Amino acid sequence: MRVDAFDFHLPEDRIALRPAEPRDTARMLVVRPGAAPELEDRSVRDLPDFLRPGDAVVVNDTRVIPAALEGVRSREGGSDVAVEATLIKRLTPDRWRAFAKPGKRLRVGDRIRFGGEGGACLLGTLDATVAAKEEDGSIVLAFDLAGDVLDEAVAAVGHMPIPPYIAARRHEDARDKDDYQTLFARVAGSVAAPTASLHFTPDLLARMAASGATLHKVTLHVGPGTFLPVKAEDTSGHTMHAEWGEVTRETADALNAAKAKGGRIFTIGSTSTRLIESAAGEDGLIRPFVGETDIFITPDYRFRAVDGMLTNFHLPRSTLVMLVAAFIGHEPQKRAYAHAIAENYRFYSYGDACLLLPQGGA
Repeated sequence: MRVDAFDFHLPEDRIALRPAEPRDTARMLVVRPGAAPELEDRSVRDLPDFLRPGDAVVVNDTRVIPAALEGVRSREGGSDVAVEATLIKRLTPDRWRAFAKPGKRLRVGDRIRFGGEGGACLLGTLDATVAAKEEDGSIVLAFDLAGDVLDEAVAAVGHMPIPPYIAARRHEDARDKDDYQTLFARVAGSVAAPTASLHFTPDLLARMAASGATLHKVTLHVGPGTFLPVKAEDTSGHTMHAEWGEVTRETADALNAAKAKGGRIFTIGSTSTRLIESAAGEDGLIRPFVGETDIFITPDYRFRAVDGMLTNFHLPRSTLVMLVAAFIGHEPQKRAYAHAIAENYRFYSYGDACLLLPQGGA
């Protein structure tokens, strides 16, 4: 399909700069193609109203790392240059691929000191060497530390990597340390939050449990590609970014058992959706999965396992809005987004949610 079919105009004031407080008071647009009404304005707190006993709710338990680093490049015979780097993928215990500014002013062999002015990590610094420059504009950083010690150092000197459409409007601050982390965050590795899960609170979980639904966790480490618009003119020309994920045997068995008893699988966010569909076979059975997935879901995709999805409102021309169109149909997706814009819904990572029910049921 042509990528411009997924374009739309969003007024800048609809981009949420902070999450709702409490988180589950965010608005939720219920989308039920073929039902009457097709669109219904509700709140995330109402999510349990749409769950039945035996339904299975799947969340992503990845934890966002403070992947945004600020440092200074030093070069023999050259002047110091301020550098901003965002870690995007771990390659080895001591190496990360990263996006850097100003990337063009960096050369292989350059030394970068991230953090403060101390002489060791314990004093608030972290040193790295530019080991390679990649064709996509990223660089490879070889750190002087490795493994858990490197993780601790990054945690000490790094900042939360808030999305670029928020960072362009305000600076990251202390609130983002909590705001940009989900209630389920456990396995460190993401450089972006699985944002649909940001809406959850202990009270919402308690009411979901009271509805008879069960909660299940998977892990997908979200990469920066989630924010990138598709630059190709046609979806067939786009190469999807790969992300590491895991569905344990225990979780796969539990989800299959729920389906076998007539329950539905509700995924919270596009990350959980993509991972469950990566683990599901043509027969609809979910199998244990460990590794990278680059599944690209567009409107010609047939869903194998997922029955309902809670997700935020996504960027124009992004793979995520294409996934929504695949799940509920392209025309219903366009009507839902037009309604959300007209009714002043808040968009993107800290914004409101939509509950997608392609079968039209509650």
